[in-house]
Amino acid sequence: MDGKISLSIYQHFRKHEHPFVDQVLSWKQQVEQRHKLYLTDFLDPREQQIVSSLIGAKHDDIHFSLHGGIELAERKRAIIAPFYEQINEQLFEVILLGATYPSKFMTLSHRDILGACMSLGIDRKKLGDIYVDHDEFHLIVTKDIVPFLKMHLTKINQATIKLDEKSFRVQLKNKDVWEKSTHIVSSLRLDILVKEIYRISRKQAVTLIKENRVKVNFTEVDEPAMQVIENDLLSVRGFGRSKVIEINGKTRKNKIIITSAKLKTR
Repeated sequence: MDGKISLSIYQHFRKHEHPFVDQVLSWKQQVEQRHKLYLTDFLDPREQQIVSSLIGAKHDDIHFSLHGGIELAERKRAIIAPFYEQINEQLFEVILLGATYPSKFMTLSHRDILGACMSLGIDRKKLGDIYVDHDEFHLIVTKDIVPFLKMHLTKINQATIKLDEKSFRVQLKNKDVWEKSTHIVSSLRLDILVKEIYRISRKQAVTLIKENRVKVNFTEVDEPAMQVIENDLLSVRGFGRSKVIEINGKTRKNKIIITSAKLKTR
């Protein structure tokens, strides 16, 4: 790939996303040269968008598909394959594991389960979505880590558990509640949107960003002037998660109208 082509690609992405762009282009090249499909680990929503924009439906020689176990999954694996190769769900190698715990005596959260997995040295990219419902939880994982998890993930906090493989016919419920809001802002700078969405001062927003307490699409950022775009997911430590749903144009005074949603804390 020559320098001009590279530059034309990179200008559509943020600087911290360039290494992942390189990775996707490498996967694409690998499939084209070896004529074999490539299966990724779990990708977050922004990474899925990048894969889609770099491959999409523009190529006659390759195609791609995303799958996270269930239709509404946030984290998904991607398969990039030669155009003639059919992609089915089995090829994604995603497994659903589940366990029960005594909810009468304790409550487990998404964070508890994720933390227990990470403490075992499991790479976050090997883990898909996690669902907690009363006295049971389910997690979607890559097939290759199932034996390790079943053997070693036997306790979360004070709860003794036993993981079993489950069918995806199980009804997995996402209990997240997002509250929508409309904002009129002077620009799409990160500090301005953090200020508006979380109803804090501009100074506090800048401090949070510079202290690496703000993530955009799961990546820590420290640039208050970074431009936020549609579908960006924001996470502010101590304040929760939000997302920019839509940029709705401008007012007569040239202000920008946006629709955001904030994850309601339980």
